[in-house]
Amino acid sequence: MKKTVFALLAFLTIAVSGFSGAIASAAPDKIVAIVGREIILNSQVNEQELMYRYQYGDAKNDPELREKILKSLIDQKILLTKARLDSIRVDEQSIDQMANAKYNSLRSQFPSVSAMEERFSLPVNRLKQDIRDDIRNQQMVDALRRKHFQDVTVTYEETMEFYRKEKDRLPAVPEMVSVSQIIRYPEIADSEKKRAYSKIEAIRQRLQSGASFAALAREASDDPGSRELGGDLGFVRKGELVPSFETAAYALKPGQISGVVESRFGYHLIQLIDKEEGRIHVRHILAGFDRNKTDLPKTVSLLESIRADVLAGKATFAAMAEKYSEDPAARGTGGQVRSGATGEPFVEFASLRADLQGIVGGLKGAGEISRPEKIEPERGPVFYALFRLNERRPAHRLSPERDFTRLEELAAGRKRQAQFEAWIEKLKKEVVVRILSDV
Repeated sequence: MKKTVFALLAFLTIAVSGFSGAIASAAPDKIVAIVGREIILNSQVNEQELMYRYQYGDAKNDPELREKILKSLIDQKILLTKARLDSIRVDEQSIDQMANAKYNSLRSQFPSVSAMEERFSLPVNRLKQDIRDDIRNQQMVDALRRKHFQDVTVTYEETMEFYRKEKDRLPAVPEMVSVSQIIRYPEIADSEKKRAYSKIEAIRQRLQSGASFAALAREASDDPGSRELGGDLGFVRKGELVPSFETAAYALKPGQISGVVESRFGYHLIQLIDKEEGRIHVRHILAGFDRNKTDLPKTVSLLESIRADVLAGKATFAAMAEKYSEDPAARGTGGQVRSGATGEPFVEFASLRADLQGIVGGLKGAGEISRPEKIEPERGPVFYALFRLNERRPAHRLSPERDFTRLEELAAGRKRQAQFEAWIEKLKKEVVVRILSDV
């Protein structure tokens, strides 16, 4: 464990280095090292030590922890200097989003903003800026590393040599499953559909009489997110809209208004404002369905019918997912569930929610399909779904026969790390580093 912690120390320090003022202390701060024209303070080392002892229990037993932290901080300063010299660019908008998410996560751990400020001995605006600076620095170092080492590869012989040396220390591969799903939201009752259709039809007739689309959207649309904007959704990339809405929108010419379009949200009238490659600018008016007025037996019956047709060989599960699933991710994937982290078609069984573990765990053989299941997500509306087990891979130790690609990735990662560390040592010769005090 300790080896893993410090192999990554040079990169992880950036994630918390901005909180150097976060430890309240009566003792005055002091400079412990100078890297080029930049300084490292004792308070930075203190904060790093606190974070590591908190995150890694066995770190408290390492008598050289503070020295290792100081070395990592020195490496960090050198890398950031090199990144600036190389004119490394990062996505500032993405950094803003990540900084906001990290701040909100931190804020949720305290009863009030004042309590958070007291804990970190920083005003909230400074805390937000430190978080953003930390993330930006991490992004710059990551981009620098990719620029210089992303093309590092290994041969078959290097991969097998890595396996022979490391096989007793390689991690176990957890149980993995490949699963496909067909999602249906509860069918809206016919009486509710008639009510919503009457509303959208009356709006359509007013548009035909010359009424302003934007004015009618502000007056009558049931979409709270766009109503006050005259129904304007801005530019939306292909694949981000529900299929029926997107198909109708892309068929329009700028300025043109669609006929009535049905989606699971209700009935829409759509106006195309502009079209560019891969994205469109649209506005819409929605006559929304009251989702409390549903026909659950109809929803379950449809899924049972889909299941029966697949099991009878009349259709494939993938084809039925493309046709019937209301999951946007089903388009082009046949309903296959993919890992959010890697994009791979296999997910860790243990990472599934408890209710999904129960459903998928009950599917014993490849090709087996569940009965319609009611799913209640933490966020969003309830839906019903069919699940198909495509393949199950039991937990096992990494081996060349089953996991060569993964071993190749690990071997290449080790090689990149070794070359990266050697590169840092070379950079150190180009920068004046002075350690002024023991830590």
